[in-house]
Amino acid sequence: MARPVVAIVGRPNVGKSTLFNRCIGQRAAIVDDSPGVTRDRIYQDADWSGRTFLLVDTGGFMPSSKEEIHSLVAQQAELAIEEADVIIFLVDGKAGLSGVDEEVANILRRTDKPVILAVNKIDQPHEEPGALEFYKLGLGDPVSLSAMRGTGGVGDLLDLVVARLPEYAEPERDGEDEDPATAPFSVAVVGRPNVGKSSLINVLCGSPRAIVSPTPGTTRDAVDTDIDFQGRKLTIIDTAGIRRKSKVDYGIEAFAVVRALRALNRADVVVLMLDASQSISEQDQRIASKIDEAGKAVVVVLNKWDLIEDRSSSSMNKFIENVRYELRQIAYAEVVFVSALTKQRVPKILEAAARAFEQNRRRVSTSLVNQVINEATALTPPPSSKRGRRLRISYSTQAAVAPPTFILFVNDPKLLVETYRVYLERKIREAFGFVGSAIRIVLRAKSKEK
Repeated sequence: MARPVVAIVGRPNVGKSTLFNRCIGQRAAIVDDSPGVTRDRIYQDADWSGRTFLLVDTGGFMPSSKEEIHSLVAQQAELAIEEADVIIFLVDGKAGLSGVDEEVANILRRTDKPVILAVNKIDQPHEEPGALEFYKLGLGDPVSLSAMRGTGGVGDLLDLVVARLPEYAEPERDGEDEDPATAPFSVAVVGRPNVGKSSLINVLCGSPRAIVSPTPGTTRDAVDTDIDFQGRKLTIIDTAGIRRKSKVDYGIEAFAVVRALRALNRADVVVLMLDASQSISEQDQRIASKIDEAGKAVVVVLNKWDLIEDRSSSSMNKFIENVRYELRQIAYAEVVFVSALTKQRVPKILEAAARAFEQNRRRVSTSLVNQVINEATALTPPPSSKRGRRLRISYSTQAAVAPPTFILFVNDPKLLVETYRVYLERKIREAFGFVGSAIRIVLRAKSKEK
């Protein structure tokens, strides 16, 4: 069966994200005193007493609110409740019982899932009596704890969670030398705010996995979702929109941008989403540079293609030329035209991502590498320096993957000019492809080979 799911639900600002971080042992969810910080469901693996489970953090649950964002958050919380095997209902022991707590309790009582009532912010022993009034909710004995301090009944709460988990057999993990054509991989969807990232995630996952709103900055946390693609596991990472630092206030959104960049670094493939109806911005170029610096496999997605009047092949070619010119840092990326709204060509993204992943982990034999480099230097010899010295390449080999890294043993690494490095990279790509993957060329002095 699927891995057990444990969802943390409750009204805003009761400490759900703090408890979430405490349980997983890291800061994966944004914590702030302002209510409504967490909006989407956040997933992370957790383990306790030898049992592993998927822990889900949710946004503040306000069932009767008429505000659009509260309604969207409530939908996310309800989806988490629906897919959960065990539910932790967190309340605020300092603030006491509220009408919203009673509304949430009424919803939870109608489920057939195990519900554990946890009273947070019981920081001192003399505050224990504050938990007694929550017996009125009719959800059994409350567990008192302090998520912030990690004291009280956090361990007791996890003991109860584990005791209520359904049985689960941990799948066997493949070794590190998996075939890249069949190995599972992760995809981070990044881009400026409001280019359609969350809409795309929902289409890829087949369910409203992330909140979709025309308001920039709606998605704040990096969100992981596992899906099945052609018989292999893919992890899709939605991220907060990345904006220029000058436009990001220090605080909640600043932390969200940091998490988006971390998501980029931990992904195997990065999907850079652009709005086809808008010109490529300086910020898009910065994101492209971050992707190339990280050595990631990449796919460029032009979303909102349905808004373009001329969608002919010649028009596509012009768009591709423009993308490769404006985003020359990742000119090697495959470009896919989609509409998340109409779902047009969306499956092409994952197909391109799979190809980029394979290319990013492709290995070429040393004999072939030497053959290509020797032919390239014979066709166009390296330029000579001002002192008449010329770069000589005696031996070449591929040393690593992700990204593919080529070591060239030479007489003097300082003699390589950037234009010739670009030429060698072009020849390597012409010979072996590496579409969608960064490659690295590293020079070593021949004496170091010995």
